[in-house]
Amino acid sequence: MARKLYVGGLAFSTTVDELKALFEQAGTVESATIVTDRFSGQSRGFGFVEMSSNAEAQQAIQRLNGQTLGGRAIVVNEARPQEKRDTFRGGGERRGGGRRERW
Repeated sequence: MARKLYVGGLAFSTTVDELKALFEQAGTVESATIVTDRFSGQSRGFGFVEMSSNAEAQQAIQRLNGQTLGGRAIVVNEARPQEKRDTFRGGGERRGGGRRERW
């Protein structure tokens, strides 16, 4: 099992220090991050916490999933690997954009 955890349902006012303090109740926190919008800098309402061991990660999931932080119930589960993204912003076939051949 992975040691990196996804934390969703965060209040926009939640700080990294608050997130880290909550997860330290379950074990040693290696890192904590809150994902922010690249343009506004505002929280996107989720983040990631990396625990020092698999056992601590599982304990954090069991103890903290559904707990309240900042007035909101949070979701805690294993983080999935990040999906590979296109390196350009052309849209490609999935969005109907991109380059098309003319016959």
